[in-house]
Amino acid sequence: MSASSVRLGVDIGGTFTDVVLESGQDFYSTKVLTTYSAPENAIIEGLHKVCELSGLKPSVIEQIIHGTTLATNALIERRGAKTAFITTDGFRDVIEMRTESRFEQYDLNLQLPEPLLPRHRRYTLAERINAKGEVMIELQRQDVEELVDQIAAAGYESVAVGFLHSYVNDVHEQLVVEVLKDKLPNAMVSVSSEVSPQMREYERFNTVIANAYIKPLMKSYLGRLSDRLGNEGVGCSIFLMHSGGGIISIDSAAEFPVRLVESGPAGGAVFAANIAARYGLDKVLSFDMGGTTAKICLIKNQTPKTSRVFEVARTYRFKKGSGMPISIPVIDMVEIGAGGGSLARVDNLRQIRVGPESAGSEPGPACYGRGGERPAVTDADLVLGKLDADNFAGGSIILDVNGSAKALSRHLGEELNMDTETAAFGLVEVVDENMANAARVHAVENGEDLAEYTMIAFGGAAPLHASRLCEKLGMDRLLIPPGAGVGSAIGFLRAPFSFEATRSVYMKLSDFDAPLIKKILQELEVEATRFVRSCDSNANILTDTKMYMRYSGQGWEIPVSLTPQQAKNPDAELFQQLFDTEYTKLFGRPVEGIDVEITVWSVNATTPPQAVERLAEHAGADAATVTGTRRLHNPATGNMDEAVVVERNAIKSGNQVSGPAVITEDETTIILPAGFNGVSQSDGCMDLRRER
Repeated sequence: MSASSVRLGVDIGGTFTDVVLESGQDFYSTKVLTTYSAPENAIIEGLHKVCELSGLKPSVIEQIIHGTTLATNALIERRGAKTAFITTDGFRDVIEMRTESRFEQYDLNLQLPEPLLPRHRRYTLAERINAKGEVMIELQRQDVEELVDQIAAAGYESVAVGFLHSYVNDVHEQLVVEVLKDKLPNAMVSVSSEVSPQMREYERFNTVIANAYIKPLMKSYLGRLSDRLGNEGVGCSIFLMHSGGGIISIDSAAEFPVRLVESGPAGGAVFAANIAARYGLDKVLSFDMGGTTAKICLIKNQTPKTSRVFEVARTYRFKKGSGMPISIPVIDMVEIGAGGGSLARVDNLRQIRVGPESAGSEPGPACYGRGGERPAVTDADLVLGKLDADNFAGGSIILDVNGSAKALSRHLGEELNMDTETAAFGLVEVVDENMANAARVHAVENGEDLAEYTMIAFGGAAPLHASRLCEKLGMDRLLIPPGAGVGSAIGFLRAPFSFEATRSVYMKLSDFDAPLIKKILQELEVEATRFVRSCDSNANILTDTKMYMRYSGQGWEIPVSLTPQQAKNPDAELFQQLFDTEYTKLFGRPVEGIDVEITVWSVNATTPPQAVERLAEHAGADAATVTGTRRLHNPATGNMDEAVVVERNAIKSGNQVSGPAVITEDETTIILPAGFNGVSQSDGCMDLRRER
């Protein structure tokens, strides 16, 4: 797009819908409450607001990039379509048996997450293809037709198909698709060889089921959105952010909605990576906290960490294995139910618990005055002085302090014999510790020491809690960028068009087949670039090739990158050297005398990232202009201290702010506790440092 183009970034969250209009170098943003029954209504409302702010008409918008938590929420809340699953005879219960690993080995009362589909919605057919793609038991068309008749009679909206080893040979899956199109033309169909053509049947089956489960919901929503925007005079292309940090067309998103499961958080990670590049930071912890969830992501060398599998809705202390695995390219992060709308309660042990249940936007926290009666994190923040009741969301929502106090007193204070202020502090301290614990677990899983990291915080609620999180995690530097309250939506406008194509073809280095490897990688490159071309026909496309390798006998692989030249000229000795180097980085040394296996091949096609200039940083000079004072809770002493209030849009480059302080803006509020000093940088970032 040209430097003067007009683009719209839209992020639907669990509580707020963020809309950002970019016109050349200027940004206009707003937050409106998410409308659950028809999410497109909030987008249209936000569109009108930013167009009014900018003085532009909707018809001049040249591109819309959209991300959403709708897919994630539908999976977490089990609000998807009535879905059937067809699989190989004998493998009906794979998604219920899982991998038989216990994420908490010594818990005798361990409860595994329920499978997405109950057993009576899972069907089998007599067929078998082996790991080499050879047909062992031929699938009979008559059997398929009889089964599809049963499915038709049961009234399913969507059908998922996943056979054993279909990632190598999809002939049986395609036969089922053919019969479904003949007999059930209105049903939506998802097949594992297209959705997730990778080995490991549990993850693959779960992914294709998830795709089928949310496909009717997402396809209907995207169609309505396109129609509504057209009625508003917006005739430009609409693109969707996908979980891997890139952008795909609306048609691809409707066909593979499971790739949208982490689209909103992925935009936030791209946003944080862009800021990390601007400041030359190689170790960053991205902290994104909105109204419903908090997302934490490690960004190394200005690139978010990626993975081929991630889990939706981890249920047990954020441990691996306690969630729903989705096998797609994704930015690797941990997401927990901790946001401004997260509700608090007292459990049977008389302990305060917060989330994952959220008040969302309907009815919202008690202070919204929309019928919410239970206390949420926002209610506690308001009572503790972190929020201004008359200037929340730019004054568009007037908060009810008494409503918050009553909810906190009734549901926490009276139960635990606490005053309202102590109950509010207890609630906030619990949610902050939950987020800190999630960050610690994520760092440990990746072998990282967070004391060496800089935090970049964004999302409507993150700047309220980020400084306390830094204290808990031993981090000394915190960046809060301009537009922090709508960070993910801005991130959408920074993301490249991209698509990652993967395929499982098992090969040992001792059985190296160079011609086959060249063929696989060429086909994957064609597939990946075709998706990117469908978004931008004139784009300059870069490719990134990876193989996933392991020693024979190991259960999991590590990614090994290939240059374009290495991909075109496969060499067994070179592949061995590349694997040894990457394995040594992770585990200290290679293992001699064991054969190496390649299990998955991957090609990611992407447009070049936006150029980022390194920023010259200010050390700080004059103090920022103070507009007033406010009583602010000090977690170190438990007292309400007098804190200065500063308006962010009045802070000039190089101005200093010392804690305790409150920096206000339309979309969020930045809290500087005692012991923190902030300096405004030339790009508008507040650079906060903690004094030891």
